[in-house]
Amino acid sequence: MLADATRVRLILALRDGELSVNHLADIVDKSPAAVSQHLAKMRLARMVSSRQEGTKVFYRLANEHARQLVRDAIFQAEHALGGTPLHHHKDAEANQ
Repeated sequence: MLADATRVRLILALRDGELSVNHLADIVDKSPAAVSQHLAKMRLARMVSSRQEGTKVFYRLANEHARQLVRDAIFQAEHALGGTPLHHHKDAEANQ
């Protein structure tokens, strides 16, 4: 499910709370129809949940696991780049 960059971007957009399909489409610079298709697949995988308010559909992360998967993938990618990963700098600063 996370092999598609648009889905990763949708998860990142939803980490702070619920958003409408149109708002998400603006954030990821895709059409609302394309975003709806991605979200439908993510809903089937139980990564997101939805609610309808009138004609608008709002999505939110179903649980913390999707956010953690993306976070871990980003951290792993930082390690693959070599050097000291950015997330280690933040941890080091927080511990001082």
